[in-house]
Amino acid sequence: MAIGFAAIFSNKVISLLNEKTEINIALSGGNTPIELFKILAEEYKNKIEWNKINFYWVDERCVQPDSPESNFGNAEKFLFSMVDINRNNIHEIRGETGPAIEAERYSEWVKQNVSPVNGLPSFDIILLGVGEDGHTASIFPDQMDLLTSNKLYDVSIHPISKQSRITMTGKLINNSKNIYFLVSGKGKSGVVNDILNGNEKAMQYPANYIKAENGELFWMVDKESTNLKNFIG
Repeated sequence: MAIGFAAIFSNKVISLLNEKTEINIALSGGNTPIELFKILAEEYKNKIEWNKINFYWVDERCVQPDSPESNFGNAEKFLFSMVDINRNNIHEIRGETGPAIEAERYSEWVKQNVSPVNGLPSFDIILLGVGEDGHTASIFPDQMDLLTSNKLYDVSIHPISKQSRITMTGKLINNSKNIYFLVSGKGKSGVVNDILNGNEKAMQYPANYIKAENGELFWMVDKESTNLKNFIG
């Protein structure tokens, strides 16, 4: 799935850059993006104009940037350090600073640097994952209010570890032009099939409420995560 999406990602970037001089992309964390980063760094190092892309983040754990849990740190290790990119194009969430202060700072930074559509910044591409509990970004099932928050980024708390995170809110996600869910693994199959088949249980999952109100929404999945024999969408 990561190999296939790398080609789709490259083609979409090239297409967008034929229309404008630079684009804005927001990245997520997780194992699937790491595999994507490795493929992009190896196979697309010289095929993508990296200096014409501004990279932002959908969410970040409140850890040091060199932590293996840092979404920025993993993108840096597996992608940015491997390609020719201007460091000014990388706009990380500073997970090592105070969560509330950083959420406010990053919201203002995005507001100033990402062009608006209907009064909200609109990213050209956003990459999202889905958790086994149905969360996306760092919007968890017990914090559904983040889907409708008027803030661009806010603080969330992981329901089990109680770790603080900074997350893009639902309105900002849904205002993006191209939203890609990247999902792999059998553990996600229940959630993915509930959402894609419109099951009532999906109402409990934050990921179910991502709708791409001003663009397109794509689900990139592997066989294990979809249980295709039950997929009707």
